[in-house]
Amino acid sequence: MLYINNNGSVLTNDAPTIHAGNRGHVYGDGVFESIRIMNGVPLNMENHIRRLLEGAKAIKMRPASYFTVQFFEEKIIELCQKSEILEGGRCRISLDRVTGGAYKPESNEACYFIEVYHYETNNFELNSKGLEVDQYTDIKKQRNFLANFKTKSGLIYVMAAINASDRKLDDVLIANDTGGILESSSCNIFVVSNSVLYTPGLEEGCLAGTMRMQIINLALKNGIKVYECNILPQNLLAADEIFFTNAIRGVNWVSGYRTKRYFNNMSRKFVALLNDHWENQFTETI
Repeated sequence: MLYINNNGSVLTNDAPTIHAGNRGHVYGDGVFESIRIMNGVPLNMENHIRRLLEGAKAIKMRPASYFTVQFFEEKIIELCQKSEILEGGRCRISLDRVTGGAYKPESNEACYFIEVYHYETNNFELNSKGLEVDQYTDIKKQRNFLANFKTKSGLIYVMAAINASDRKLDDVLIANDTGGILESSSCNIFVVSNSVLYTPGLEEGCLAGTMRMQIINLALKNGIKVYECNILPQNLLAADEIFFTNAIRGVNWVSGYRTKRYFNNMSRKFVALLNDHWENQFTETI
């Protein structure tokens, strides 16, 4: 049995768990984070909660002062233990504006919702089969002050994922209004050329991914150059390698973009670096 926490009420997830009029449900009026769990413990909480709270403030919500890293970590671990998630898992934390009002809210206070699920592995693993991708051209992502956050207004990602499925692709690439490649339907993107990493800058409108940040930090720590810059479709055709990152799956390598084929040497390296990093973190806390 899996459990959720609806603003302090712990309930089973097989019964109705949100209240009528929930603004996240009705208007997409909220922000969220997806968090990987290893050994029953959520990873990278400092960065996740920082982005969650910054996103909430960006949409004019007022999170409670006790919405801290420690507070959410304790709530997640409680749910994991109650749900018997003792190894690999994933978690989603949502902050929604409290119920009331129509488009104009009655209050800007925030309520939280936490859900946890089992995950098939207790470490990061590279996908055995590379991803086949192409561009998504139906909708462009706007560059604005919300672009870097995980808001619940996610239709562009839903439509992109459906487009990939319809075209029998593993994923598609979302661009901004000037044609710069930003991300896939669920991941940040890194391009490798001559052993140097390139990834879209936050000012281009990509999501400020927590795994994106971790890969950049691991690269710099290990002497790998990283440039945050505008990435155009022609850069993909000239690349040696492309890989995607997100908090749950870690690193996924891309095997093909249109007729271009890619290696996965750097992808493999970063999966090993990620696992070493978190293994060391767990060792230090014992």
